[in-house]
Amino acid sequence: MRVGIADTTFARVDMGTVAIAELKNVELERYTVPGMKDLPVACKKLIEEHQCDIVLALGWVGKEVIDETCAHEANIGLIHAELMTNKHILKLFFHESETSDKDEQKKICIDRVKKHARNALELLKGKDALRQFAGKGRRQGYMDAGG
Repeated sequence: MRVGIADTTFARVDMGTVAIAELKNVELERYTVPGMKDLPVACKKLIEEHQCDIVLALGWVGKEVIDETCAHEANIGLIHAELMTNKHILKLFFHESETSDKDEQKKICIDRVKKHARNALELLKGKDALRQFAGKGRRQGYMDAGG
């Protein structure tokens, strides 16, 4: 199986490298772009041109309103790319507005990347692989909410 990683130069954490460290025993393809709105085409190219079976779209969303707007637009583009390719693109965004504490931002972001990477590996096993966790209130970046 081949996993694609699309990340940005705007992120304050090297999210791609964190994902790569978490993804063991799979072929990887990485595509780094300037910002969030560039992620949809990068993900589509990873699927169509680099034969990725699933892609992680990694983005850091700044705290300004324009940053949130760009994240929303990128998300819409990523959903379109999923539908055009019939492949999962796990959208992993860290929003700087979640906390102003720089250490906490890094901690949340890294946790979110690792958990999404694990989810990608599970999805590669098939549509039933995550069923055991349905209704469990699992979260990425924070403690689970519980069922």
